[in-house]
Amino acid sequence: MNRRRALAMALACSGLGAGCGSATRPGSGEREPPWRALADGLWVWDGANAEIDAHNAGHVAPTVALVRGPQALLIDPGPSARHAQRVRASLRARFGAEVVAIVNTHAHAENVLGNAAFADGIGAGRMRVWASAATRQAMQQRCPACLKSLTERVGAEAMAGTAIVLPTDTLAEGDALTLGGVRLRALRVEQGHTEGDLVLWWPEAGVLIAGGLVCDGRLPELAQGSLDGWLAALQRLAALQPRVVVGSRVTDAQGIVQTQRYLTTLRREVLAAMDAGRLAGERGLVPMDDWRHWAGHAERQGFNVQRAWRELEAVWMQAPSGAATSR
Repeated sequence: MNRRRALAMALACSGLGAGCGSATRPGSGEREPPWRALADGLWVWDGANAEIDAHNAGHVAPTVALVRGPQALLIDPGPSARHAQRVRASLRARFGAEVVAIVNTHAHAENVLGNAAFADGIGAGRMRVWASAATRQAMQQRCPACLKSLTERVGAEAMAGTAIVLPTDTLAEGDALTLGGVRLRALRVEQGHTEGDLVLWWPEAGVLIAGGLVCDGRLPELAQGSLDGWLAALQRLAALQPRVVVGSRVTDAQGIVQTQRYLTTLRREVLAAMDAGRLAGERGLVPMDDWRHWAGHAERQGFNVQRAWRELEAVWMQAPSGAATSR
């Protein structure tokens, strides 16, 4: 049942104690984060449209900040303490704003490990971190392995000081986060990209913050998701007719269409392979060359096929011949 409550973050900087002045400043060799305006007071620091490597230090997902006067709500603080320290210092220097709360849209390392930069305020109870209940549980289960893996991929220096800091509070459908008169509504928590994808909607500005549910130019990842659940989620998101969509990068409603096209084709081609008597373990089973230019195709396409096959096998066995591919 929807709780229909507003979760206001009217926290004055003077009430945050030591958390207001403890951010590490960017190093002298690091340029100022290139914040880009999406709507009134909503800013994004774009991530690299690439796979995680030492060059991008894991910053492959957008970091979003809603700034209202001296306060900021940070959404997906990034892959490391170092990255989020730069975010924190930059928000103070450019906007005169302190981060008063954080949202984690889903439990992938490149989105959530930046929580570590705010451990001083979070641990002392002066700052709250919001996520779905499923995301918090998934972070408890997977973040130790994800931190180890990310460190191996980007290097120990980039991950220095990064520790696992879990969400403190949960958001569910019908909740809203309010800062300086802006109300971000929490929509249905989806099981698509992960077990608990949190979606925030700012209807007055037409801005949809969809986390990993919308991918454009970077191949979707089905590791913890559901193919049919993801397609159902995208149908609901498309019905909102958003002007701006923040997914794996910032796009518009066409980003939803592009993600739907990939997942729909994957579903159809996997079921067609079953109809043709192909075997799940065949190499290059469903190559989907139209997406070869998307980042991550070489790394994830084969895995996505196997994950989709496992999910769709029961669908295929229960359907009349050829019927399952009609979706």
